[in-house]
Parts: sequence; structure tokens; C-alpha cells
Amino acid sequence: MIMKIANRKASFDYQLLDHFEAGVHLLGAEVKAVREGHVDLTGSFVRFLGSQAYLVNANIFPYKYARPETYDEKRTRKLLLHKKQIISLKSKMDSSNLTIVPVSLYTTHGLIKIELALAKAKKKFEKREAIKKRDIDREIAEELKKRI
Repeated sequence: MIMKIANRKASFDYQLLDHFEAGVHLLGAEVKAVREGHVDLTGSFVRFLGSQAYLVNANIFPYKYARPETYDEKRTRKLLLHKKQIISLKSKMDSSNLTIVPVSLYTTHGLIKIELALAKAKKKFEKREAIKKRDIDREIAEELKKRI
């Protein structure tokens, strides 16, 4: 069974430039919670500490049958990337004002993968323009349905 959780807010807040895939280092109860779809990627991002990449502020809700005593929903999780990928992403982020945001979390062949995107933050006026364009497109679609 393939499961996919999308971060719809990412495409609204950022202009997504380059997509790539990474693995995520999870604990046992987190894996079960992810497979049930109890994940929220809104507001999460990738940070580099030393020579490693970490997923910060991703919310994986607790698995209902696991022990909740020491569980931290928003803990920082290590991303599994090749060294060359980490170096190239670090250099791209440093050279221009870019960030890395998670776009989706999914399972493939029993593995849990995260789709990341190199992104540039949108300005407020760009977001307003996107909302206006979406509203106009919706109105046009409604008018076309009425005529048919």
C-alpha cells in the first residue's frame, strides 16, 4: 500500500525550484504513525548542522498503541542523503537566498521517503496575486459550466 502525505502550504509559500528525494531516520513508533498518515509537514524545513541534514519542526503525531512518556512530536529528525548531495545543497543555499522545504512524505517498497524541494520564499504580493488568479479561474470554470 502506497501512502502519500503532501505539504500543500509549501507551494503557496515558496516557489519550488528543484526536487529531490531523501530517507528519514525514524524510531519504531514514528514509523507506525507515518504509515497510518499521522504527519503534518506544515512549517517544517531542513537545516544543516555540521555535515548532516536535519528535518526541523515536522510533526509526527504519536502512535496510539505506543508509550507516550518520552515521545516528542516535533523532534529534529536526521535526513539520509549522500555526502555529495549535502555539499551541493549547502552550496546552493549559501550562494543564493534559498531554503529547503519538505513537499511530501511517502512510502515506497516498505521504505519511508521524503520529497524535498529547493525553494525561494514568495513575497506577500505574489501570494495575493496567486489567490486572485485562482479565484478568477474558478469563476470562469463556473460560467462555463452554466453555459453547457
